[in-house]
Amino acid sequence: MKGGADDTAVLPSSSLRKGGRMKPLFPRGDGWVRLASLLGFLALWQFLAWLLQSTSLPAPAVVFGRVVDETVSLALPWHLAITLARVVVSFLLAMAIGTAIGIAMGRWRQLDLLLDGWLVLGLNIPALVTIILCYVWFGLNDAAAIFAVAVNKIPTVVVTVREGARAIDRNLMQVAHAYRLPRWRTLTRVYLPQLYPYLMAAARSGLSLIWKIVLVVELLGRSNGIGFQLNMFFQFFDIAGILAYTLVFAAIVLIVEAAALRPLERRLTRWRG
Repeated sequence: MKGGADDTAVLPSSSLRKGGRMKPLFPRGDGWVRLASLLGFLALWQFLAWLLQSTSLPAPAVVFGRVVDETVSLALPWHLAITLARVVVSFLLAMAIGTAIGIAMGRWRQLDLLLDGWLVLGLNIPALVTIILCYVWFGLNDAAAIFAVAVNKIPTVVVTVREGARAIDRNLMQVAHAYRLPRWRTLTRVYLPQLYPYLMAAARSGLSLIWKIVLVVELLGRSNGIGFQLNMFFQFFDIAGILAYTLVFAAIVLIVEAAALRPLERRLTRWRG
């Protein structure tokens, strides 16, 4: 506009803060948007259940009632706790091993060349094959199940962390060396902060993958856990049971994502401004 008119005049007054800066359209936070989306999903589910009138798609009230029944009988908490324990152990194992290998491959080129073929092989072997082989080699036990899940996840962690190690700013490392910072301080204040975004990306993608693989592991060779229960419900065509356990499991995933991973990522990367 001419004559020095305020360019922000074309914007709605509700979208401005003091000083002319943009204000979020949802002032109470993005949580309200996510909540509205979930409520819309429930409304669509209820409409389809009413429209189809089929046992293949029970209404939300039926499924939530089943959740209550399974919780009161302690079946759901028991199997959920077992599955979560397997997820946590597999996740920590995969992240620890994958991070160490990824940093080493990003730091030393010769090691990267040596292990790159192994890494490509690990990325392309189907998870189902790894699970079956682990059960055949080590037996139908928790150690084999956890090992199979971790082996499937480690290559993806390695790939992500390796790229982070390659992207480390060497100038910052040289400055730390010039100021003779102790190795531990250099690691925690200079090296790892640059690696945090890649570690968080590996953690978030890895956790989403591990949730799924653990269920397959339990379905194929364990006598407890969410995956085992889903298999039992499938054999009896119990759709309400399948949806009940699936919804609870999905709710746990959303809670972990919202209450743990997102706040942790914001805290670790806030130095980037």
